[in-house]
Amino acid sequence: MHHDHHCDSHGHAPKLRGAMKGVLRWAMALTVGLVIAEFIAGWLGGSIALISDAVHNLTDLPTMLLAWLALLWAERPPSAEKTYGYHRAGILAAFTNGVLLILVAFYIFYESYERLRAPVPVREDLMLWIALIALAINGGITLALVRGRRDLNLRSILIHNLGDALSNVAILAGALAIRWWGMTWVDPLLGLAIAALVLWSSIGILRESSHILLEGTPPGIGVADVAAAILAVPGVAEVHDVHIWTLGSDLHALSCHVSIPDMHMEESARILGAINTALAGRFHITHTTIQFERAGLPRSGQLYMPQSATRN
Repeated sequence: MHHDHHCDSHGHAPKLRGAMKGVLRWAMALTVGLVIAEFIAGWLGGSIALISDAVHNLTDLPTMLLAWLALLWAERPPSAEKTYGYHRAGILAAFTNGVLLILVAFYIFYESYERLRAPVPVREDLMLWIALIALAINGGITLALVRGRRDLNLRSILIHNLGDALSNVAILAGALAIRWWGMTWVDPLLGLAIAALVLWSSIGILRESSHILLEGTPPGIGVADVAAAILAVPGVAEVHDVHIWTLGSDLHALSCHVSIPDMHMEESARILGAINTALAGRFHITHTTIQFERAGLPRSGQLYMPQSATRN
């Protein structure tokens, strides 16, 4: 059995994780300040919109903390108990964030409905200034997280802050509509639209994170295509028991049995190297566990043949 893990293709990961940890630390500090400002302004100006947005932003703190802890845990080395390390910590955090996003979406639905039923007069000047500040903060956090969007954990935070920025735009639009035309219904209507966007995004995060947690095949990778690529390597007679899964947001793993003729160890090592090169180059699979078997022996389980036929 041969086990291989190529790290070069992920050499940028530690530097990116370090940058994203710094972004999350600043994001948490700015969010705390924003929540306090919105609560005070909402109370002084009688704005339910600002108070509800403060609660909305308050829900960012546990998700950011989870994401920050997940980045720390992902750097911890493998142990005897956790032989793959802590790569799944980010996926688990993303799943938790997805659940929180759904709860936030329903909260916005509720608040928007209540404001449609009973509009409350507010000080538009406070709404405008606080919404502008909040938009700058949430928009800045969103832009800072764009670099880490391939990480499912960070993507969930990015989407969360994008939803916050859109809610700030809704508050701005609502405040202007109230000031210029007295259209008190605009703000809760935009709130409903934002809630729908957050709900749609959170369902996508839950679907993707649960797929990874259930050891699903990574999107865009077909088992038959991977088997065909392995069979294309000179010296490979058969490949079977192919399993492909995701360790972290951008780290794919594979295990399989490969049948080869009797040969010297140097020749089998050449075949192994060719297989790993093909898998990394075409499918970005960098963590492999490949068991070589002598061709012609009886097989069990799923079998891939050069003609793409299968049998049990």
